[in-house]
Amino acid sequence: MQLRTGRARLCPAGFVLALLCLFAHGARADDGIHTITVDQTERRYVLHVPKSLNGPAPLVIVLHGGGGSAESAIAQTGFDAEADRYGFITAYPEGTDRARPLLNALGKPGFNTWNAGACCGYAVEQGSDDVGFIRAMVAEIATRHPLDPKRIYATGLSNGGMMAYRLACEASDLVAAIGAVSAVIVVAPCEPRFPVSILHIHGTADQNVPVAGGVGPKSIVKYPFPPVERSIAFWAAWDDCGKDPIVSSPAPGVTLRSYPLCTLGIAVDYYLIEGGTHAWPGGQRLAKFLDAPSNAIVATPLIWRFFAAHPKP
Repeated sequence: MQLRTGRARLCPAGFVLALLCLFAHGARADDGIHTITVDQTERRYVLHVPKSLNGPAPLVIVLHGGGGSAESAIAQTGFDAEADRYGFITAYPEGTDRARPLLNALGKPGFNTWNAGACCGYAVEQGSDDVGFIRAMVAEIATRHPLDPKRIYATGLSNGGMMAYRLACEASDLVAAIGAVSAVIVVAPCEPRFPVSILHIHGTADQNVPVAGGVGPKSIVKYPFPPVERSIAFWAAWDDCGKDPIVSSPAPGVTLRSYPLCTLGIAVDYYLIEGGTHAWPGGQRLAKFLDAPSNAIVATPLIWRFFAAHPKP
């Protein structure tokens, strides 16, 4: 596997302006866009390293949804602010798309997708090795920043959440926990080697990846997704949890099914938001044609608290 890295600042050019920008964002000098060549394909990710870190740091990998970019994931989730507050590194890798000369000439990223198994788009058509890319990215980050190998996590929305599930299935040695939002397992077979803690968030009004499964009315890929419960049941069984979840309501209109007695302190939590749409709860709405996010819960701090409580055994 050939690796090559590069960097382009997100802050302004010029030493003084860049330095002021970095201090303003509580960031270190290698914040910004990085490239890495994996199997002769140049891949892109954005890294955020808080100014204050104590010892080997946790890493949260944030995976954009289908058609998104690293920058859209940054804006949508607000994970950088959470990282600055609690002292962990965030990485925003980017999926792949075919060449789009006009968009690319305008500096637009195109319609990036992840090969999460059976979905989605160009990444699946080309058989993109996205698990290999994520592994290479983490290894590259670790050469410059001490990472805690027991505290590497992945989260994402929609196709990004499906990719997080694929990492749990195929890179259970790497990730301690995942947070999937509006997603399901679409890789078969899912054959993890180690337990992985799972936090899943879904809305009852999701018309892209319906809770009950099938082709959603707003689906672009027209893929018949399996029911959400199938993904939850798989991980509850694999993680050797109790069969009957503890049901509670942490917020109005929100049902939490938390599976108890999982092996080795592992957890499986499923949040269902009444009327919730295909969006990042409590996050930013990036365009008017996208669903408005529910504010019944705020996904980013919820996911980080779950991650912080569930390192690798």
